[in-house]
Amino acid sequence: MSEKSVVLLSSGLDSTVNFWLEAQKGRAVLALTFDYGQRAAPREIERARAIAELAGVRHQSLDLKWFRDFTRTSLVSAQMQVPTGADVQIDDFAQSTETAKSVWVPNRNGIFLSIAAAFAEGLGAKVIVPGFNLEEATTFPDNTQAYMESVTASLRFSTANQVRVECATVGMHKTEIVELGRQIKAPFHLMWPCYLGEAQACGECESCQRFKRAGGWK
Repeated sequence: MSEKSVVLLSSGLDSTVNFWLEAQKGRAVLALTFDYGQRAAPREIERARAIAELAGVRHQSLDLKWFRDFTRTSLVSAQMQVPTGADVQIDDFAQSTETAKSVWVPNRNGIFLSIAAAFAEGLGAKVIVPGFNLEEATTFPDNTQAYMESVTASLRFSTANQVRVECATVGMHKTEIVELGRQIKAPFHLMWPCYLGEAQACGECESCQRFKRAGGWK
């Protein structure tokens, strides 16, 4: 019998492809979406719920709006502008480092993974699955294989069933993830890659630009 998994599903490219893989393997028992007050939360929750329903997996959204008490990120604060258009240079490391500072949320993945691990233990699941990738790991250290291994080592102490972190896309670029997503027939029409929460994805923020360049929109 295969191990069960809890998947962190934001409805973006990386998390959706990882979720779809887990669902196809019959391992996913829960998809978690976090609302930490981010601009795109309503869209992410709406799309993630639809993706989970399509796969026949239980979905749950969690209210973490208290993130606003400790972060001034442009993803949450109306007083800050999310970098878009020419302010985003996804192939310029120095510029990407600067834009990453604007959307950085202190210990976001640490909090998400800890919560997911608690759900996993309670549900008898051994694996938690985030949506990480090699491309963004250059500016976000909490997207790396080393980070996953460190969290797994910590969870050996904090979960009775020794939950571990796994991610199929952690060593892949966005173009490779899109290719994989097409192969497994992931629901691209339901993905929400945008940092903003308007009626349509903006196409101009860093997340949209990476999704577009990788071929996420046909």
